[in-house]
Amino acid sequence: MDVSVVIPFLNESPNLKPLCEELKMALDSMDKEYEIVFIDDGSTDDGVAVLESFRTQMPQIKVVSFRRNFGQTAAMVAGLDHAQGDVVVTMDADRQNDPADIPALVAKLDEGYDMACGWRFDRQDNYMSRKLPSMLANKLISKITDVSLHDYGCTLKAMRHDLAKRVTLYGEMHRFIPAVASGVGAKIAEVKVNHRARTAGESKYGISRTFRVVLDLITVKFLLRFHARPLHFFGMPGLALGGLGGVLIAYLTIARLFFAVPLGDRPLLIFAFMLLIIGLQFILFGLIGEMQTRTYYESQNKPIYHVRSTIGFDFEPKKRAAASAKKAAAANKTVAKSPRKPAAKKVAKRTTKKSTKTA
Repeated sequence: MDVSVVIPFLNESPNLKPLCEELKMALDSMDKEYEIVFIDDGSTDDGVAVLESFRTQMPQIKVVSFRRNFGQTAAMVAGLDHAQGDVVVTMDADRQNDPADIPALVAKLDEGYDMACGWRFDRQDNYMSRKLPSMLANKLISKITDVSLHDYGCTLKAMRHDLAKRVTLYGEMHRFIPAVASGVGAKIAEVKVNHRARTAGESKYGISRTFRVVLDLITVKFLLRFHARPLHFFGMPGLALGGLGGVLIAYLTIARLFFAVPLGDRPLLIFAFMLLIIGLQFILFGLIGEMQTRTYYESQNKPIYHVRSTIGFDFEPKKRAAASAKKAAAANKTVAKSPRKPAAKKVAKRTTKKSTKTA
């Protein structure tokens, strides 16, 4: 399999059929073997039925249906888990991403990049409600993550298969795939792509997501920089607070011993520092909780989604991985049992000596 296109969707029934038609034109022009993996994130419309009926024209369509709505990040993870292609392309189902841009993104990987991210340079959205907040968010994310991109919010991306399997996502972290990929050493490029106005369906993005983006951004920064050395993160504020506390204790001690200043009438100072320390502890506990969540999902191999049914797949990702491991173990066992070459040489030498004596 050359290319896998991963498309999460939620109640996008009117857009699915025209999207499939555009995908067929774009992918057929590449002359590559491909599959299209749709992830139904708990839709309540007839989107799955639309895709299933269209499979008669496009058998490359595959569908993974969730038991309920788990969110776009979980849908993206499910798509990456089920993708078999050497190159994995992600995009939205609302038809604002143009499938005609997929060949350019895939071609960018041939230049040696591990990931090619779309840049909606002529974005067809409202300026005040969508474009301006997006520009500010992109600058902030680029500054904090040290991965400079014009458009973090563009779902249209292409990445190599091995990178797709190494990217670990949860929460609302699908927006930060480039930053997470950079954490595993990926080489990232940006490609200008077409962006179209939504013609059907309703947008699933709201102002409430802004606050979650900020919290996830803090998490991403922490995991990228301090996940292997948390003492550097916790130690710096600890030293600062400890040093400040030491200075205050020294000051109060001197005031009490040399100037007879009473200390019992200063509860406000103690209360202020208690609030400061408690607030800092809450932040640190939140970050520790994020690390524990990441460790839990990775060590337990526990998915962040649950599949109700699949269409078009002849395997399950975990079963395929187990089968691959079993096959590799069998191959190693065969190699271990194979005869050693030096023994073969000795047999050859003995045969030569016998033939010489006979002569």
